[in-house]
Amino acid sequence: MIIDPLDAMTTAPTRLEINLAAIAANWRRVASETPHGRAAAVVKADGYGCGAVPVGQTLYGAGARLFFTAHLSEALALRQALPQPDAEIGVFNGLLPGEAESYRAHRILPVLNDLGQIEVWADFCRRQGIALPACIQIDTGMRRLGLPPYEVETLRDETSRLAGIEFRYLLSHMAAGDDPAHALNMVQRDAFAAACSALPRPSGGTMLAASSGAFLGPDYAFDWVRPGYALYGGNPVPGRPNPMTPVVRLAARILQTRRITRGDTVGYGATWTAEKPSHIATIALGYADGYLRSLSSRGVVHLDGTPIPVVGRVSMDLVTLDISAFPDSSPGLEVEVIGPHQGVDAVAEKAGTIGYEILTGLGARYARIYSGE
Repeated sequence: MIIDPLDAMTTAPTRLEINLAAIAANWRRVASETPHGRAAAVVKADGYGCGAVPVGQTLYGAGARLFFTAHLSEALALRQALPQPDAEIGVFNGLLPGEAESYRAHRILPVLNDLGQIEVWADFCRRQGIALPACIQIDTGMRRLGLPPYEVETLRDETSRLAGIEFRYLLSHMAAGDDPAHALNMVQRDAFAAACSALPRPSGGTMLAASSGAFLGPDYAFDWVRPGYALYGGNPVPGRPNPMTPVVRLAARILQTRRITRGDTVGYGATWTAEKPSHIATIALGYADGYLRSLSSRGVVHLDGTPIPVVGRVSMDLVTLDISAFPDSSPGLEVEVIGPHQGVDAVAEKAGTIGYEILTGLGARYARIYSGE
């Protein structure tokens, strides 16, 4: 399609279209997989590259009331967009020195990841003279963040450590939820269930499963699930049809075309050589925009549903295509990089990575166009 040159947004050389209605539908879809229908929403990494503020506002409008980010700074930005008193925002990375007052002032839930953080938060609550809410994360097998088993045992035997804290949520994180046959899934489920029984009951509930874990069945649902990647259209069940609605479409415009002869090379390092006379198109896209260098001479885009191969190296700002199938192509013509003909997971497979990296790496130079608000 040729883009209307009078439209300032759509004349950008690259456009990232984000369907907010699809994100809301995906949140409801994940919740429907559980017996209780309760789903939090993970909006870290700027809403997986889709914009935490519009995503958070959309999901709040759809009924979500519990959100998670990775960093406190992300939570503070989200709080400005979600000032409502019933919107809870938790921070996975925990309570760092000097942050307690910010958590209190902006009604953010710290996720306490070790006994030391629990002690600091409990002491802060006692000094404030008020029980302030917090989450506790336990490590059931990921071995990154969270109380390790020996600290869980200590907390079980010394629940007085929680005095002064409003214990809001207990959570853990699965290491292999995207592989239903992996033995670690049951190990983590059983360890989490044991911790739920041993520790005081949190007022808000318990949660283990993220996007993929939510599709493992009711034994993994506990009180809540907390999808992230699946909300943004990523496939939470690899190897099976994607049950989620696509969210993003990335399109780039052709900047220039040229004819080359047999034996001509294209791009840095002269890594691709034409085996016959060809037409080459250059689009405004590169690794600075999150289109990975590993897609050099491996990636494809689509024009009118036809796959067009990437040839030569992906550079910082430009990608070259063998557009010989459309010899009359001209500058301004738009190609689809991510969209109905090739989703995020398909691009990731060609790049030798996962869709999470593609999605969260989508750059800041795109004209972002939201629909379905």
